Amino acid sequence: MIASRIVTSQVWLVTGSQTLYGPDILEQVAHQSRQIADQLDASGDVPVEVRWMPVVKDTEEIARVLGEADTNPDCIGVIVWMHTFSPAKMWIRGLSALRKPLLHLHTQFEVELPWRSIDMDFMNLNQAAHGDREFGYIQSRLSTPRKTVAGHVSDPNTTRRVGSWVRAALGRAELATLKIARFGDNMRGVAVTEGDKVEAEAHFGTSVNTYGVNDLVDVVNRVRPADVDKLIREYENTYQVADELRSGGDRHASLRHGAQIELGLRKFLTDGNFHAFTTNFEDLGGLRQLPGLAVQRLMADGYGFGGEGDWKTSMMLRAIKVMGEGLPGGTSFMEDYTYDLTPGHERILGAHMLEVCPTIAGGIPSLEVHPLSIGNREDPVRLRFTAAPADAVIVGISDMGSRFRLVANEVRVVEPTAELPKLPVACAVWEPLPSWSTSAEAWLMAGAPHHTVMSTAVDTDTIADFAEMTGTELLVIDESTTVRGFAHELRWNNVYHHVAAGL
Repeated sequence: MIASRIVTSQVWLVTGSQTLYGPDILEQVAHQSRQIADQLDASGDVPVEVRWMPVVKDTEEIARVLGEADTNPDCIGVIVWMHTFSPAKMWIRGLSALRKPLLHLHTQFEVELPWRSIDMDFMNLNQAAHGDREFGYIQSRLSTPRKTVAGHVSDPNTTRRVGSWVRAALGRAELATLKIARFGDNMRGVAVTEGDKVEAEAHFGTSVNTYGVNDLVDVVNRVRPADVDKLIREYENTYQVADELRSGGDRHASLRHGAQIELGLRKFLTDGNFHAFTTNFEDLGGLRQLPGLAVQRLMADGYGFGGEGDWKTSMMLRAIKVMGEGLPGGTSFMEDYTYDLTPGHERILGAHMLEVCPTIAGGIPSLEVHPLSIGNREDPVRLRFTAAPADAVIVGISDMGSRFRLVANEVRVVEPTAELPKLPVACAVWEPLPSWSTSAEAWLMAGAPHHTVMSTAVDTDTIADFAEMTGTELLVIDESTTVRGFAHELRWNNVYHHVAAGL
Protein backbone atom coordinates (compact mmCIF):
# COMPACT_ATOMS: atom_id res chain seq x y z
CA MET A 1 0.00 0.00 0.00
CA ILE A 2 2.72 2.49 0.97
CA ALA A 3 5.25 1.01 -1.41
CA SER A 4 2.98 1.54 -4.41
CA ARG A 5 2.95 5.29 -3.78
CA ILE A 6 6.72 5.41 -3.54
CA VAL A 7 7.16 3.31 -6.68
CA THR A 8 4.96 5.60 -8.77
CA SER A 9 6.11 8.91 -7.31
CA GLN A 10 8.66 11.19 -8.92
CA VAL A 11 10.57 14.37 -8.22
CA TRP A 12 11.52 16.41 -11.26
CA LEU A 13 14.97 17.92 -11.77
CA VAL A 14 14.57 21.19 -13.67
CA THR A 15 17.77 22.88 -14.85
CA GLY A 16 17.84 26.56 -15.67
CA SER A 17 19.90 28.25 -18.38
CA GLN A 18 19.34 30.73 -21.25
CA THR A 19 19.99 31.00 -24.98
CA LEU A 20 22.85 33.51 -24.62
CA TYR A 21 25.58 30.85 -24.58
CA GLY A 22 24.68 29.13 -27.85
CA PRO A 23 23.69 25.57 -28.74
CA ASP A 24 26.99 23.89 -27.86
CA ILE A 25 26.91 25.09 -24.27
CA LEU A 26 23.21 24.23 -23.94
CA GLU A 27 23.90 20.73 -25.22
CA GLN A 28 26.55 20.29 -22.54
CA VAL A 29 24.20 21.70 -19.88
CA ALA A 30 21.56 19.14 -20.85
CA HIS A 31 24.08 16.28 -20.89
CA GLN A 32 25.55 17.16 -17.51
CA SER A 33 22.25 17.92 -15.79
CA ARG A 34 20.96 14.54 -16.93
CA GLN A 35 23.97 12.96 -15.18
CA ILE A 36 23.16 14.91 -12.01
CA ALA A 37 19.60 13.54 -12.18
CA ASP A 38 20.95 10.02 -12.72
CA GLN A 39 23.24 10.30 -9.69
CA LEU A 40 20.37 11.42 -7.48
CA ASP A 41 18.12 8.72 -8.91
CA ALA A 42 20.72 6.05 -8.16
CA SER A 43 21.19 7.17 -4.56
CA GLY A 44 19.75 4.89 -1.93
CA ASP A 45 18.87 8.02 0.07
CA VAL A 46 16.26 9.14 -2.47
CA PRO A 47 13.24 6.80 -2.30
CA VAL A 48 11.51 7.83 -5.55
CA GLU A 49 12.41 8.31 -9.21
CA VAL A 50 14.32 11.47 -10.04
CA ARG A 51 13.04 12.45 -13.48
CA TRP A 52 15.23 14.66 -15.64
CA MET A 53 13.39 17.42 -17.46
CA PRO A 54 14.72 19.26 -20.53
CA VAL A 55 16.67 22.43 -19.77
CA VAL A 56 14.46 25.53 -19.51
CA LYS A 57 15.66 28.74 -21.18
CA ASP A 58 12.87 31.29 -21.12
CA THR A 59 9.71 32.36 -19.29
CA GLU A 60 7.36 30.17 -21.34
CA GLU A 61 9.40 26.99 -20.91
CA ILE A 62 9.74 27.59 -17.18
CA ALA A 63 6.03 28.28 -16.67
CA ARG A 64 5.09 25.24 -18.73
CA VAL A 65 7.27 22.71 -16.90
CA LEU A 66 6.36 24.00 -13.45
CA GLY A 67 2.70 23.99 -14.43
CA GLU A 68 3.01 20.40 -15.61
CA ALA A 69 4.64 19.50 -12.29
CA ASP A 70 1.64 20.92 -10.44
CA THR A 71 -0.88 18.93 -12.46
CA ASN A 72 1.03 15.64 -12.72
CA PRO A 73 -0.23 13.34 -9.94
CA ASP A 74 3.03 11.37 -9.86
CA CYS A 75 5.18 14.47 -9.31
CA ILE A 76 5.52 15.16 -5.58
CA GLY A 77 8.07 17.95 -5.83
CA VAL A 78 10.53 19.87 -8.00
CA ILE A 79 14.31 20.16 -7.65
CA VAL A 80 15.70 23.22 -9.43
CA TRP A 81 19.34 23.90 -10.29
CA MET A 82 20.90 26.75 -12.25
CA HIS A 83 23.74 25.12 -14.16
CA THR A 84 24.51 28.45 -15.86
CA PHE A 85 23.12 31.94 -15.36
CA SER A 86 19.35 31.97 -15.82
CA PRO A 87 18.00 35.54 -15.50
CA ALA A 88 15.56 35.30 -12.62
CA LYS A 89 12.78 37.48 -14.01
CA MET A 90 12.11 34.54 -16.32
CA TRP A 91 11.14 32.47 -13.25
CA ILE A 92 8.56 34.85 -11.77
CA ARG A 93 5.50 33.48 -13.56
CA GLY A 94 6.38 29.83 -12.94
CA LEU A 95 7.36 30.26 -9.29
CA SER A 96 4.33 32.41 -8.52
CA ALA A 97 2.00 29.61 -9.67
CA LEU A 98 3.93 26.59 -8.32
CA ARG A 99 2.16 24.72 -5.53
CA LYS A 100 4.31 21.59 -5.29
CA PRO A 101 7.26 21.51 -2.86
CA LEU A 102 10.43 23.10 -4.18
CA LEU A 103 14.06 22.25 -3.44
CA HIS A 104 16.81 24.57 -4.64
CA LEU A 105 19.87 22.37 -5.22
CA HIS A 106 23.05 24.42 -5.24
CA THR A 107 25.65 22.16 -6.82
CA GLN A 108 27.91 21.92 -9.85
CA PHE A 109 28.88 19.19 -12.26
CA GLU A 110 32.56 18.81 -11.32
CA VAL A 111 33.95 18.43 -7.80
CA GLU A 112 37.37 19.93 -8.49
CA LEU A 113 38.39 22.75 -10.78
CA PRO A 114 40.78 21.93 -13.66
CA TRP A 115 42.94 24.89 -12.74
CA ARG A 116 45.41 24.74 -15.62
CA SER A 117 42.81 24.35 -18.37
CA ILE A 118 40.09 26.76 -17.26
CA ASP A 119 39.04 29.09 -20.07
CA MET A 120 35.95 31.18 -20.79
CA ASP A 121 34.11 28.23 -22.32
CA PHE A 122 34.52 26.42 -19.01
CA MET A 123 33.45 29.53 -17.09
CA ASN A 124 30.35 30.01 -19.25
CA LEU A 125 29.32 26.39 -18.71
CA ASN A 126 30.02 26.05 -14.97
CA GLN A 127 28.21 29.04 -13.50
CA ALA A 128 26.15 27.53 -10.68
CA ALA A 129 27.98 29.73 -8.16
CA HIS A 130 26.72 32.67 -10.21
CA GLY A 131 23.34 31.45 -11.45
CA ASP A 132 22.06 29.97 -8.20
CA ARG A 133 22.59 33.26 -6.40
CA GLU A 134 20.36 34.98 -8.95
CA PHE A 135 17.78 32.23 -8.44
CA GLY A 136 18.06 32.46 -4.66
CA TYR A 137 17.28 36.15 -4.87
CA ILE A 138 14.07 35.78 -6.85
CA GLN A 139 12.82 33.06 -4.53
CA SER A 140 13.36 35.35 -1.56
CA ARG A 141 11.89 38.33 -3.40
CA LEU A 142 8.73 36.32 -4.11
CA SER A 143 8.69 34.72 -0.62
CA THR A 144 8.72 31.32 -2.34
CA PRO A 145 8.67 28.46 0.19
CA ARG A 146 11.55 26.11 -0.50
CA LYS A 147 14.39 24.09 0.95
CA THR A 148 17.95 24.95 -0.06
CA VAL A 149 20.64 22.26 -0.17
CA ALA A 150 24.22 23.18 -1.06
CA GLY A 151 26.64 20.36 -1.86
CA HIS A 152 27.91 18.09 -4.59
CA VAL A 153 25.67 15.14 -5.40
CA SER A 154 28.56 12.75 -4.74
CA ASP A 155 28.56 13.86 -1.10
CA PRO A 156 26.45 11.50 1.07
CA ASN A 157 25.36 14.42 3.21
CA THR A 158 23.86 16.08 0.12
CA THR A 159 21.90 13.02 -0.95
CA ARG A 160 20.81 12.43 2.65
CA ARG A 161 19.34 15.92 2.86
CA VAL A 162 17.72 15.65 -0.55
CA GLY A 163 16.29 12.27 0.46
CA SER A 164 14.92 13.70 3.70
CA TRP A 165 13.12 16.40 1.72
CA VAL A 166 11.73 13.83 -0.72
CA ARG A 167 10.35 11.78 2.16
CA ALA A 168 8.67 14.87 3.57
CA ALA A 169 7.18 15.53 0.13
CA LEU A 170 5.80 11.98 0.13
CA GLY A 171 4.09 12.70 3.44
CA ARG A 172 2.66 15.95 2.14
CA ALA A 173 1.39 14.24 -1.01
CA GLU A 174 -0.23 11.52 1.06
CA LEU A 175 -2.16 14.00 3.21
CA ALA A 176 -3.34 15.85 0.10
CA THR A 177 -5.58 12.89 -0.79
CA LEU A 178 -5.91 11.09 2.56
CA LYS A 179 -9.31 9.89 3.75
CA ILE A 180 -9.77 9.16 7.46
CA ALA A 181 -12.65 7.05 8.79
CA ARG A 182 -13.71 7.91 12.33
CA PHE A 183 -15.69 5.13 13.98
CA GLY A 184 -17.69 7.13 16.47
CA ASP A 185 -16.75 10.51 17.88
CA ASN A 186 -14.05 11.75 20.23
CA MET A 187 -13.83 10.59 23.82
CA ARG A 188 -16.29 12.70 25.74
CA GLY A 189 -14.93 15.68 27.65
CA VAL A 190 -11.43 15.56 26.12
CA ALA A 191 -10.10 18.79 24.60
CA VAL A 192 -6.90 18.05 22.71
CA THR A 193 -8.37 15.33 20.46
CA GLU A 194 -10.90 17.85 19.12
CA GLY A 195 -10.03 19.96 16.09
CA ASP A 196 -11.27 21.75 13.01
CA LYS A 197 -11.82 19.13 10.32
CA VAL A 198 -12.68 21.76 7.71
CA GLU A 199 -9.39 23.52 8.36
CA ALA A 200 -7.55 20.19 8.19
CA GLU A 201 -8.88 19.63 4.68
CA ALA A 202 -8.12 23.21 3.65
CA HIS A 203 -4.62 23.11 5.14
CA PHE A 204 -3.45 19.55 4.49
CA GLY A 205 -6.03 18.22 2.02
CA THR A 206 -7.14 15.44 4.36
CA SER A 207 -10.81 14.44 4.45
CA VAL A 208 -12.08 13.41 7.91
CA ASN A 209 -15.54 11.88 8.24
CA THR A 210 -17.44 9.87 10.84
CA TYR A 211 -19.06 6.47 10.35
CA GLY A 212 -21.35 4.62 12.70
CA VAL A 213 -19.60 1.81 14.53
CA ASN A 214 -22.38 -0.55 13.53
CA ASP A 215 -21.59 0.19 9.87
CA LEU A 216 -18.31 -1.54 10.67
CA VAL A 217 -20.06 -4.24 12.69
CA ASP A 218 -22.16 -5.17 9.65
CA VAL A 219 -18.97 -5.85 7.69
CA VAL A 220 -17.38 -7.73 10.59
CA ASN A 221 -20.43 -9.99 10.92
CA ARG A 222 -20.18 -11.01 7.25
CA VAL A 223 -16.61 -12.33 7.60
CA ARG A 224 -16.44 -16.02 6.67
CA PRO A 225 -15.20 -18.53 9.27
CA ALA A 226 -12.79 -19.97 6.70
CA ASP A 227 -11.12 -16.58 6.38
CA VAL A 228 -10.83 -16.38 10.17
CA ASP A 229 -9.16 -19.82 10.20
CA LYS A 230 -6.65 -18.66 7.58
CA LEU A 231 -5.79 -15.48 9.48
CA ILE A 232 -5.30 -17.39 12.73
CA ARG A 233 -2.79 -19.63 10.99
CA GLU A 234 -0.95 -16.45 10.00
CA TYR A 235 -0.96 -15.32 13.63
CA GLU A 236 0.47 -18.64 14.74
CA ASN A 237 3.29 -18.39 12.18
CA THR A 238 4.12 -14.77 13.04
CA TYR A 239 3.78 -14.33 16.80
CA GLN A 240 4.26 -16.20 20.05
CA VAL A 241 0.62 -17.14 20.62
CA ALA A 242 -0.48 -17.84 24.18
CA ASP A 243 -1.61 -21.43 24.67
CA GLU A 244 -5.06 -20.37 25.86
CA LEU A 245 -5.63 -18.63 22.51
CA ARG A 246 -4.67 -21.59 20.33
CA SER A 247 -7.20 -23.99 18.87
CA GLY A 248 -8.70 -25.97 21.74
CA GLY A 249 -7.55 -23.39 24.30
CA ASP A 250 -9.91 -21.86 26.84
CA ARG A 251 -9.77 -18.42 25.15
CA HIS A 252 -9.60 -19.44 21.49
CA ALA A 253 -12.97 -17.77 20.88
CA SER A 254 -11.43 -14.43 21.88
CA LEU A 255 -8.77 -14.83 19.21
CA ARG A 256 -11.41 -15.67 16.62
CA HIS A 257 -13.35 -12.52 17.53
CA GLY A 258 -10.17 -10.47 17.22
CA ALA A 259 -9.38 -11.97 13.82
CA GLN A 260 -12.93 -11.36 12.65
CA ILE A 261 -12.67 -7.69 13.63
CA GLU A 262 -9.38 -7.36 11.75
CA LEU A 263 -10.79 -8.85 8.56
CA GLY A 264 -13.91 -6.71 8.70
CA LEU A 265 -11.96 -3.55 9.49
CA ARG A 266 -9.53 -4.19 6.63
CA LYS A 267 -12.39 -4.67 4.20
CA PHE A 268 -14.16 -1.50 5.36
CA LEU A 269 -11.00 0.57 4.99
CA THR A 270 -10.04 -0.99 1.65
CA ASP A 271 -13.49 -0.61 0.13
CA GLY A 272 -13.67 3.04 1.18
CA ASN A 273 -10.05 3.85 0.18
CA PHE A 274 -9.27 4.93 3.74
CA HIS A 275 -5.62 4.94 4.83
CA ALA A 276 -6.23 6.10 8.40
CA PHE A 277 -8.91 5.63 11.03
CA THR A 278 -9.88 6.14 14.66
CA THR A 279 -11.78 4.16 17.28
CA ASN A 280 -13.27 5.12 20.64
CA PHE A 281 -13.81 2.76 23.56
CA GLU A 282 -16.91 4.77 24.52
CA ASP A 283 -18.65 3.82 21.26
CA LEU A 284 -18.17 0.18 20.31
CA GLY A 285 -21.68 -0.62 19.08
CA GLY A 286 -22.02 -4.33 18.42
CA LEU A 287 -18.27 -5.06 18.52
CA ARG A 288 -17.48 -7.77 21.04
CA GLN A 289 -13.99 -6.39 21.76
CA LEU A 290 -12.24 -3.08 21.59
CA PRO A 291 -10.07 -3.51 18.48
CA GLY A 292 -6.52 -4.07 19.68
CA LEU A 293 -4.77 -6.71 17.60
CA ALA A 294 -6.53 -5.45 14.47
CA VAL A 295 -5.33 -1.89 15.03
CA GLN A 296 -1.77 -3.00 15.76
CA ARG A 297 -1.55 -5.07 12.59
CA LEU A 298 -3.11 -2.38 10.42
CA MET A 299 -0.61 0.15 11.75
CA ALA A 300 2.18 -2.30 10.91
CA ASP A 301 0.86 -2.31 7.34
CA GLY A 302 1.06 1.48 7.15
CA TYR A 303 -2.36 2.69 8.27
CA GLY A 304 -2.70 5.79 10.41
CA PHE A 305 -4.51 5.41 13.72
CA GLY A 306 -5.61 7.53 16.65
CA GLY A 307 -7.29 6.31 19.82
CA GLU A 308 -10.38 7.91 21.36
CA GLY A 309 -11.32 9.54 18.06
CA ASP A 310 -7.98 11.38 17.72
CA TRP A 311 -8.04 11.97 13.96
CA LYS A 312 -5.18 14.49 13.99
CA THR A 313 -2.74 11.92 15.38
CA SER A 314 -4.12 9.33 12.95
CA MET A 315 -3.37 11.75 10.12
CA MET A 316 0.19 12.38 11.27
CA LEU A 317 0.86 8.70 11.88
CA ARG A 318 -0.11 7.91 8.30
CA ALA A 319 2.06 10.74 6.96
CA ILE A 320 5.11 9.65 8.97
CA LYS A 321 4.53 6.01 8.02
CA VAL A 322 4.77 7.06 4.38
CA MET A 323 7.85 9.20 5.03
CA GLY A 324 9.62 6.29 6.72
CA GLU A 325 8.80 3.54 4.23
CA GLY A 326 11.88 1.40 3.56
CA LEU A 327 13.95 2.88 6.39
CA PRO A 328 15.13 0.82 9.38
CA GLY A 329 13.04 1.27 12.49
CA GLY A 330 9.33 1.77 12.88
CA THR A 331 6.56 4.24 13.65
CA SER A 332 3.75 3.90 16.17
CA PHE A 333 0.84 5.55 17.89
CA MET A 334 2.05 6.43 21.38
CA GLU A 335 1.00 8.05 24.64
CA ASP A 336 3.04 9.32 27.57
CA TYR A 337 1.73 7.28 30.49
CA THR A 338 3.95 7.48 33.57
CA TYR A 339 7.44 8.46 34.74
CA ASP A 340 10.46 7.01 36.47
CA LEU A 341 11.90 10.07 38.24
CA THR A 342 15.01 8.47 39.67
CA PRO A 343 17.44 11.45 39.87
CA GLY A 344 19.79 11.45 36.91
CA HIS A 345 17.96 8.57 35.21
CA GLU A 346 14.53 10.06 34.54
CA ARG A 347 12.54 8.10 31.98
CA ILE A 348 9.10 8.02 30.43
CA LEU A 349 7.04 4.86 30.11
CA GLY A 350 4.77 5.14 27.08
CA ALA A 351 1.97 2.79 26.10
CA HIS A 352 -1.73 2.80 25.34
CA MET A 353 -4.70 0.63 26.20
CA LEU A 354 -3.83 -1.78 23.38
CA GLU A 355 -2.70 0.09 20.30
CA VAL A 356 1.08 0.21 19.94
CA CYS A 357 2.53 -0.71 16.53
CA PRO A 358 4.78 -3.80 16.38
CA THR A 359 7.14 -2.12 13.89
CA ILE A 360 8.96 -0.69 16.93
CA ALA A 361 9.16 -4.04 18.75
CA GLY A 362 12.48 -5.30 20.06
CA GLY A 363 11.62 -8.96 19.43
CA ILE A 364 8.83 -11.25 18.33
CA PRO A 365 5.60 -9.97 19.92
CA SER A 366 3.49 -12.30 22.00
CA LEU A 367 -0.23 -12.59 21.24
CA GLU A 368 -2.18 -12.55 24.47
CA VAL A 369 -5.58 -11.77 26.00
CA HIS A 370 -6.05 -9.75 29.17
CA PRO A 371 -8.90 -7.96 30.89
CA LEU A 372 -9.60 -4.32 29.98
CA SER A 373 -11.35 -2.27 32.61
CA ILE A 374 -12.90 0.18 30.13
CA GLY A 375 -15.18 -0.29 27.16
CA ASN A 376 -17.57 -2.76 28.81
CA ARG A 377 -16.81 -5.54 26.34
CA GLU A 378 -15.09 -8.92 26.29
CA ASP A 379 -11.37 -9.10 27.08
CA PRO A 380 -9.53 -8.06 23.90
CA VAL A 381 -6.57 -9.78 22.28
CA ARG A 382 -3.42 -7.77 21.73
CA LEU A 383 0.27 -7.98 20.81
CA ARG A 384 2.57 -7.48 23.78
CA PHE A 385 6.21 -6.38 23.43
CA THR A 386 8.77 -3.76 24.44
CA ALA A 387 10.16 -1.26 21.94
CA ALA A 388 13.70 -1.77 20.68
CA PRO A 389 16.34 0.73 21.84
CA ALA A 390 16.98 3.43 19.24
CA ASP A 391 17.11 7.16 18.66
CA ALA A 392 13.60 8.42 17.99
CA VAL A 393 11.46 11.48 17.53
CA ILE A 394 8.07 11.94 19.16
CA VAL A 395 5.66 14.19 17.25
CA GLY A 396 2.40 15.68 18.50
CA ILE A 397 -0.12 17.83 16.64
CA SER A 398 -2.50 20.30 18.28
CA ASP A 399 -5.21 22.58 16.94
CA MET A 400 -4.39 25.97 18.45
CA GLY A 401 -7.50 27.64 17.05
CA SER A 402 -5.75 29.89 14.56
CA ARG A 403 -3.40 27.18 13.25
CA PHE A 404 -2.12 23.65 13.64
CA ARG A 405 1.02 23.22 15.73
CA LEU A 406 3.52 20.39 15.50
CA VAL A 407 5.85 19.69 18.41
CA ALA A 408 8.76 17.25 18.01
CA ASN A 409 10.90 15.91 20.86
CA GLU A 410 14.07 14.00 20.15
CA VAL A 411 14.42 11.04 22.52
CA ARG A 412 16.41 7.85 23.11
CA VAL A 413 14.37 4.68 23.41
CA VAL A 414 16.00 2.45 26.03
CA GLU A 415 15.47 -0.91 27.67
CA PRO A 416 13.20 -0.82 30.74
CA THR A 417 15.07 -0.64 34.03
CA ALA A 418 13.51 -3.97 35.03
CA GLU A 419 11.11 -6.57 33.67
CA LEU A 420 7.43 -5.62 33.35
CA PRO A 421 5.74 -8.99 33.94
CA LYS A 422 2.39 -7.56 34.96
CA LEU A 423 2.03 -4.85 32.30
CA PRO A 424 -0.45 -6.41 29.83
CA VAL A 425 0.24 -4.06 26.91
CA ALA A 426 3.03 -3.17 24.50
CA CYS A 427 5.19 -0.28 25.68
CA ALA A 428 8.23 1.88 25.04
CA VAL A 429 10.62 3.48 27.51
CA TRP A 430 12.55 6.59 26.55
CA GLU A 431 14.83 9.33 27.81
CA PRO A 432 13.80 12.69 26.36
CA LEU A 433 16.32 15.30 25.27
CA PRO A 434 17.72 17.49 26.65
CA SER A 435 16.41 16.26 30.01
CA TRP A 436 13.14 15.05 31.40
CA SER A 437 12.32 18.32 33.19
CA THR A 438 13.16 20.63 30.27
CA SER A 439 11.38 18.37 27.80
CA ALA A 440 8.26 18.09 29.94
CA GLU A 441 8.11 21.82 30.68
CA ALA A 442 8.56 22.76 27.02
CA TRP A 443 5.96 20.19 25.90
CA LEU A 444 3.44 21.53 28.40
CA MET A 445 4.18 25.15 27.52
CA ALA A 446 3.53 24.37 23.86
CA GLY A 447 0.15 22.81 24.55
CA ALA A 448 1.31 19.63 22.84
CA PRO A 449 -0.95 16.56 23.09
CA HIS A 450 -0.75 13.37 25.13
CA HIS A 451 -1.33 11.24 22.01
CA THR A 452 1.72 11.25 19.76
CA VAL A 453 3.56 9.52 16.94
CA MET A 454 6.85 7.84 17.89
CA SER A 455 9.22 7.10 15.03
CA THR A 456 12.59 5.39 15.10
CA ALA A 457 12.67 5.58 11.28
CA VAL A 458 12.06 9.27 10.49
CA ASP A 459 14.20 12.01 12.04
CA THR A 460 13.57 15.62 12.98
CA ASP A 461 15.02 16.95 9.71
CA THR A 462 12.29 15.22 7.72
CA ILE A 463 9.59 16.47 10.10
CA ALA A 464 11.01 19.98 9.70
CA ASP A 465 10.92 19.69 5.91
CA PHE A 466 7.30 18.48 6.11
CA ALA A 467 6.33 21.40 8.35
CA GLU A 468 7.98 23.90 6.00
CA MET A 469 6.35 22.57 2.84
CA THR A 470 2.89 22.39 4.46
CA GLY A 471 3.18 25.79 6.15
CA THR A 472 2.67 24.26 9.59
CA GLU A 473 4.17 25.62 12.78
CA LEU A 474 6.88 23.38 14.25
CA LEU A 475 8.54 23.56 17.65
CA VAL A 476 11.51 21.25 18.26
CA ILE A 477 12.70 20.06 21.67
CA ASP A 478 16.22 18.66 21.40
CA GLU A 479 19.57 18.65 23.18
CA SER A 480 19.98 22.41 22.73
CA THR A 481 16.57 23.39 24.13
CA THR A 482 16.29 25.62 27.19
CA VAL A 483 13.07 26.57 28.88
CA ARG A 484 13.82 30.29 28.55
CA GLY A 485 14.69 29.99 24.86
CA PHE A 486 11.64 27.86 24.19
CA ALA A 487 9.39 30.42 25.88
CA HIS A 488 10.84 33.12 23.62
CA GLU A 489 10.28 30.94 20.55
CA LEU A 490 6.64 30.46 21.53
CA ARG A 491 6.19 34.25 21.77
CA TRP A 492 7.91 34.87 18.43
CA ASN A 493 5.84 32.18 16.76
CA ASN A 494 2.61 33.63 18.12
CA VAL A 495 3.47 37.05 16.72
CA TYR A 496 4.62 35.65 13.38
CA HIS A 497 1.53 33.51 12.79
CA HIS A 498 -0.78 36.30 13.91
CA VAL A 499 0.81 38.68 11.41
CA ALA A 500 1.10 36.06 8.64
CA ALA A 501 -2.60 35.21 8.93
CA GLY A 502 -3.43 38.80 8.06
CA LEU A 503 -1.20 39.01 4.99
